Amino acid sequence: MPQPEVSVLLPFYNAATTLEETLHSILQQSLPHFELVAVDDGSSDHSAEIIKKLDDPRIRLIELPENRGVAAASNAGIEQARSDLIARMDADDRMAPTRLEKQVAFMRHNPQCAVVASQVSLFPKERITDGFQRYIDWQNSCLTAQQIADEIYWEAPLANPSTLFRKEIVMPLGGFLDGPFPEDYELWLRLHAHGHTMVKLPEVLLEWRDHEQRLTRTHSRYTREAFDQVRADYLARDARLHQGRPLAIWGTGRPTRRRVDRLLAHGHHPALWVEINPRKIGNQWLGAPIIAPAQLAEQQPKPFVLSYVTAHGAREEITAQLRQMGFQAGEDYLMVG
Repeated sequence: MPQPEVSVLLPFYNAATTLEETLHSILQQSLPHFELVAVDDGSSDHSAEIIKKLDDPRIRLIELPENRGVAAASNAGIEQARSDLIARMDADDRMAPTRLEKQVAFMRHNPQCAVVASQVSLFPKERITDGFQRYIDWQNSCLTAQQIADEIYWEAPLANPSTLFRKEIVMPLGGFLDGPFPEDYELWLRLHAHGHTMVKLPEVLLEWRDHEQRLTRTHSRYTREAFDQVRADYLARDARLHQGRPLAIWGTGRPTRRRVDRLLAHGHHPALWVEINPRKIGNQWLGAPIIAPAQLAEQQPKPFVLSYVTAHGAREEITAQLRQMGFQAGEDYLMVG
């Protein structure tokens, strides 16, 4: 077999019910030279047998003796991959026939890029909730490197199984880490912290399956609290919070305060709080004044704003107000999920 242009990384655990469909979408790719590194993470069903029966020379099956988790299984596959380009895939999703061809071509023409993802669509349609669709719509709108950098503290801006990344960049940084956090979001935050470029092709190249047994629904590392903690850990070290500007935090409601507390635990102390509730404006919280949004424009020096308000529709209103006052996304404010 010739040297593969890309290695498809497919960690799986007890995926027999969906694996065949996923494998079919991979093996029908338009790109001729690729390998599939399938990592069986200690499955107890017949997933591995499904792969063995295909007897396809493009497939390399790695069988781990016990279940080690998706991060360890992913790293085991990356270490044995023959290509420097790694296309991540999950065992319950479907990739478009031209996904590998388009992502590999992009990476060849953009050597400065560490990760290229794609837009995604959800299936089956009957399971799609309004909230999940709003998240996908937002994620699909994060396309450029600047947009992804500006939005990375709101939510995970990349769908893990839609990504293709450079092994030579990811592995020296530790690969996927195993801990009490979503391993994919933590990696995007770590790459961002090291100044690496991540972009997204403006095309749906992955169908993302939603079901009750999806790992992100069942494992504690994907809870809201786990996302909030890893987000706060990286946000606290962001250089923009260490440039000497006063810190203003928009939102003082109880849900907001719980998330802000994770940032304060790292030693950050807001100089201002921003609120629209007239009963709170003019008071203080944790020794800092609570001001109305319009008063931000009067502050000297210009504060750096973190908006923690996540109520539906509030993000757009706050963004519009900040821009009207001359605040620039990424440079003067960040939206925090």
